[in-house]
Amino acid sequence: MSDQQQMTDHWWWRPGWSIGRRFYTWHVTFQHASDVHRLAHAYRHGLTGVDGLDLVPDQWLHLTMQGLGFVDEVSEQDVRAIVDAAIRRLSAVPAFEIKLDSPRITPEAVRWEAAPAAPVAAVRLAIRQAIAEVWPAVPEPEEGFAAHITIAYSNATGPAAPIGEALDAVDASPALARIDTAELIVLGRDRRMYEWEPYASVPLGEA
Repeated sequence: MSDQQQMTDHWWWRPGWSIGRRFYTWHVTFQHASDVHRLAHAYRHGLTGVDGLDLVPDQWLHLTMQGLGFVDEVSEQDVRAIVDAAIRRLSAVPAFEIKLDSPRITPEAVRWEAAPAAPVAAVRLAIRQAIAEVWPAVPEPEEGFAAHITIAYSNATGPAAPIGEALDAVDASPALARIDTAELIVLGRDRRMYEWEPYASVPLGEA
C-alpha cells in the first residue's frame, strides 16, 4: 500500500440504482462458512474505530460473480430459464475450496482476494454460458473479473494509512471455505450495505 493511497466513497449512486430498486445477480455467499466468519470477526474487530468504513457482517459477506439486470427490466420467464440453464451448466463444474488470507485495500473497499481464482472464474463462465442460452448478449464484460470478498466499504474520502495500520495489527490465520453452490439473489443497497433475498441456489458438481 502506498502511503499516498486515498480512499473514496463506495456508495455513490451508480447508473440505474436508486432507493428501493432491486437487482438480480449471481453471488457466492457465506452464511454457513464458520471459518470465514472467524476471520471476518478478527478483521472487523481490528477495523473497529477506524473512521470512514462500513464493516460487513457475516450475513452479507459475498463474492460477486455476475450481474443479470434490474428486477423491473428482466422477465420472470427469462430468470427461470437462466436458472434452469445454470443448473445444467454448474453440475459440470466441480465444488472446490478457496483460501482467504490478509485483506488488501482498494480505493473503495477492504477485501480478500479468493485463492485460487481459477475455479471461481470457471463458475462465472458457466453462469455466463447459461445466460447466453437465453439472451443474445451477456451483461457485464467477461474480462477484468476479480474474485474477491469485501470486509469493509469506504464511505468517505481520506487517507488509507490508518486502515493499513489497523490491518497490520490483526493476527489471524487464513480461512478456508468450500464453495459448492452459486446463488441467484435479489440485491438492494438502500442502507449503505449490500443486502439481498435469495432467489435460487444452484449446486456445483461433485469435486
